[in-house]
Amino acid sequence: MTYSQKWNLESIFPGGITSPQLTQKYDLIAKQINDFTDMIADYSLAQDKNFTVLADLADLAQNIGAGIGTANIFVNGWSSVDYGNSVYAPHFNKLGNLWVSFSSPLNAFQKLLSKLDDETFEKAITTSRLAPIAFYLTELRTDAKRLLDDKTETLINKFDLDGQQAWSQHYDTISASLSMSYTDENNKTRQISAGQALNMLDGEPDNEVRANLMTNYEKMWAEAENLTSDTLNHLAGFRLTNQEAHGRQSHLEQPLELNRMSRETLDAMWQVVDANKGMFKPYFERKKQLLGLKSIGWQDQVAPLTNIGDYKPSDVSYDDAAKFIIEQFGKFSPKMASFAQMAFENNWIESENRPGKQPGGYMESVPDLHESRIFLTYTGSVNDAATIAHELGHAFHSAQLTDLPFWRDAYAMNVAETASTFAELIVNDANVKEAKTDAEKIVLLDAKMTNPIAMFLNIHARFLFEDSFYTERKHGLVTPQRLNQLMDNAQKEAFDGILDVRHPHFWSSKLHFFIDSVPFYNFPYTFGYLFSSSIYAQAQKDGDNFEEKYIALLRDTANMTSEELAKKHLGVDLTKPEFWQTGADLVKKDINEFLSLSEQFVQ
Repeated sequence: MTYSQKWNLESIFPGGITSPQLTQKYDLIAKQINDFTDMIADYSLAQDKNFTVLADLADLAQNIGAGIGTANIFVNGWSSVDYGNSVYAPHFNKLGNLWVSFSSPLNAFQKLLSKLDDETFEKAITTSRLAPIAFYLTELRTDAKRLLDDKTETLINKFDLDGQQAWSQHYDTISASLSMSYTDENNKTRQISAGQALNMLDGEPDNEVRANLMTNYEKMWAEAENLTSDTLNHLAGFRLTNQEAHGRQSHLEQPLELNRMSRETLDAMWQVVDANKGMFKPYFERKKQLLGLKSIGWQDQVAPLTNIGDYKPSDVSYDDAAKFIIEQFGKFSPKMASFAQMAFENNWIESENRPGKQPGGYMESVPDLHESRIFLTYTGSVNDAATIAHELGHAFHSAQLTDLPFWRDAYAMNVAETASTFAELIVNDANVKEAKTDAEKIVLLDAKMTNPIAMFLNIHARFLFEDSFYTERKHGLVTPQRLNQLMDNAQKEAFDGILDVRHPHFWSSKLHFFIDSVPFYNFPYTFGYLFSSSIYAQAQKDGDNFEEKYIALLRDTANMTSEELAKKHLGVDLTKPEFWQTGADLVKKDINEFLSLSEQFVQ
């Protein structure tokens, strides 16, 4: 079957970014916010004995959130395929203003919940309409204790538009304007964008070309360091001031709260990551031999192996990748397979490799339609099918919650990465198992190592950098030179000396450091990878009984803490290193197989 590689945004709002229906949606959201504000102002507990009005308020708040989410994915979708075009800026500003307008009555709703005594609140959240969102309402009530007076909260939210959000958008403007020279294997030089360079770096098989790319990529971001350091410093400064104003003692409090996990869990996870880094050293030594390199640079972390024995790499067509994903999903869950096929057929995926697109990939839900949209760039490499599977995992997760209230879809980033990484594991493992020769298996095992390298080493470097940066930022601006030093130190520690050439301007080039909505956009990935490894091991044991258990876990992801989720559905304690070691042991098994099989190809 042939699938389109361009997504369908017209089914959300027809007519592109100038769609009249989008304008009407803006107007409807604004009216709903006004109605929500008035209802809260008029609320009387004495006249709401059965909590009907309270439930109406919760429903309206969720409708507003869903509406803003739907409009946001539509605008962001158009912006992603036309990266850097200023025509979308007024729409992002409009959405930001709507969110600020909504934040004030939402804060008032939280305070309303906090004013209910414990007995009354417990009665309210046991009613039929509020019981499904009891956990989220409890979180809102608890968070209300941090809120300042209404006038101050409104002012902070307004400042955020031209503060944290503006600096994040400014980074996009900087990134979209950058370009660099690139010399290919035929010695032809041309200009490419920052996004194109990033897409090429991971998949370039030629050592010299890859090194040339990396040198120029580092140089390009070095030339932009004054702009990006200003951006990062001011974004972080706003965040730290806001956190302090709301009574947070540490820069890690908020990200841990957002991920519904404890510091004990985070520490246990990093403890295991640190204890197992040694297993990567023989892997990289062998890879250095297979690639014919004298040293390992940043650009070589996930460099593809191409000249192993008689193995000849070939591009995988998009349609073949789709077919493979659907087939492999079906071995674990018929519902996953059916969902993936539907997503391909309904053009939910934007994957075409063309200029002008935003780098990277993502999945976003379209709440009003109970759909999703997936963005990526498909190049035909061995890793690309796994990337599609990853984003489809996100979308499948969201699809299991469409019959639940909107606030039950508010799962944290760490468990969001669980479903996506699980889907990716299925495809990567299947690739390895279907290898026809030792040479092919070595190449596919190496491709599978992309994830653990990122989760144990690269992501840890990001965390160490941000932790150090935010610690220093509390005392003043951090210069570009110091940022380079902090990043270089983080890479030395995280990679345990593996890298001979590092990427000190990674802080400048990595979009995740500049996202305004999520602080510490790093450790949830490692959490999701190791958590999903446990689920994957369980899936192989359970066989046909797995699907029902897996969906039950997904449906609970916004209904309890991470620790409670793991205890209920996996029977494990996340605060203990033993759980995290299970995932590390699976990686070590792959490394040992890679070393054993590849020995015959070392000269």
